Amino acid sequence: MNDSDGHAPQPPGEPSPGASARSPLVAILTGAGISTDSGIPDYRGPQGLWRTDPEAEKLVTYDYYMNDPDIRRRSWRMRRDSPTWSARPNAAHEAVARLEQTGVPVRVITQNVDGLHQLAGLPDRKVLELHGSSRTVLCTRCAARSTMAEALERVEAGEEDPGCRECGGVLKSATVMFGQALDPEVLGEAVAVAKACDVFVAVGTSLQVQPAASLAEVAASHGARLVIVNAEPTPYDALADEVVREPIGTALPALLAELGGD
Repeated sequence: MNDSDGHAPQPPGEPSPGASARSPLVAILTGAGISTDSGIPDYRGPQGLWRTDPEAEKLVTYDYYMNDPDIRRRSWRMRRDSPTWSARPNAAHEAVARLEQTGVPVRVITQNVDGLHQLAGLPDRKVLELHGSSRTVLCTRCAARSTMAEALERVEAGEEDPGCRECGGVLKSATVMFGQALDPEVLGEAVAVAKACDVFVAVGTSLQVQPAASLAEVAASHGARLVIVNAEPTPYDALADEVVREPIGTALPALLAELGGD
């Protein structure tokens, strides 16, 4: 994960070098809350999707999806109608990209699948998508990949449950559904970043979904300053050096401006 800023996470088990030897590494863990200002609803907040429509969880549960054609058809309709396609990066996404552009080493670890960090200008190599990307489609049989835009064109043309054009297998978004494990390589890189960083900012995440949530504890136990920006309490608030309850769209830009020396 080495790149143009000259900073790579230290190997697991090794302490990160002192801040005096390099620019401090800022790791930012983002959850659904960072994208609500872009019009994408969260899942576990007071008005979250899983609270307002518990049945919706079946549409993103692997076993239901693979074994029930009706669930797949409903899932494709949900994807087609998703607010993700009209969403644009908001002030929080732009603040993260702006911090990276100042030369501060930044790594984003995101639980989101919307791709808004990259649309805001953050280089793809600096974004670890723990739960994959909704902008890509994956065949569950042959692992062929294609774009979500192409698949949705087929849905619009009348294919309610489009199959893989290579092998006829079941297609799904290239996201981690309930019942699936995270990509171990991506998770391993995220753990390495958490161990190596000097500042770890958890923003817009309830810190309830493991193993992503435990990255906050990993960072704190390795000496990072832990900052949590979230409207609701999280299980890791007691570990944090700072807890911010202000709206993300104003709180995060102010916080990152300080880190960037503005």
